[in-house]
Amino acid sequence: MRIFEAGKAAVLAGLVASTVVALPGAALALDERAVVREPEKRSPWAVFRFGFSAYKRGEKQEAVEAYRYAAENGQVGARWKLARMYAEGDGVARNDYEAFKFFSDVAQQDVHPGSPDEAYVADALVALGKYLQTGITNSPIRANPLAAQEHFMRAAATYRNSEAQYQVGKMFLSGEGVAQSVQQAARWFQLAAEKGHSGAQATLGHILFESGKVVKGLAMMTAALDHAAPGDVSWIRAMQEQAFALAGESDRRTAIALAHDLRDNGFD
Repeated sequence: MRIFEAGKAAVLAGLVASTVVALPGAALALDERAVVREPEKRSPWAVFRFGFSAYKRGEKQEAVEAYRYAAENGQVGARWKLARMYAEGDGVARNDYEAFKFFSDVAQQDVHPGSPDEAYVADALVALGKYLQTGITNSPIRANPLAAQEHFMRAAATYRNSEAQYQVGKMFLSGEGVAQSVQQAARWFQLAAEKGHSGAQATLGHILFESGKVVKGLAMMTAALDHAAPGDVSWIRAMQEQAFALAGESDRRTAIALAHDLRDNGFD
């Protein structure tokens, strides 16, 4: 049963008061007690902070309730955190449709680039784009590549989000929802690669390798592999090893040296 419905703010106060005494650190405890003792300090931001503290302590049910209160009172970060928890089944039963609805709420916020909430909105747009690429089973959300592309493009162009730029590049490369264009794909991959996105670095490297720029392409794939996320290691390694097998010995040696330079100085 939700404890943050209208007329039950006192229950929240009791919850915070009973939990905060167990917190380590006098400063943090006093901070959160002030939220209870002084109603004017019981702001969505203060409750969001309490939820974050509860989450870090592993008290995820309390965190969910705090996030809900903060979300219902306009705190964008709380809405984003609830979306992530539902998307990952973190402290709640996984529910992609619930996650989609929370992400949609976040994405609809009028947030300007440079705002403290920018990262929340950009990430929400990317998450929505991925859901729209495939649809959500047993929900009203159907696959819609064009809508997915629009969400990715907004995050990529407005907020310069590297994952969104990578996703836009993939769509241009495959022709999913847009006219296929290797040139446009490479442009978006380059933008993401400059921000350290390993998937974009590897894919751009493969494009360069296939276009005859063997050393640069092989170097980019090799450098990308060194810092790839665990979920990306297998496909980047397979791509890089295949290219290595096709390259001559001299090109391999030069590419390895260049990969070190790319890691140290960036991909711009």
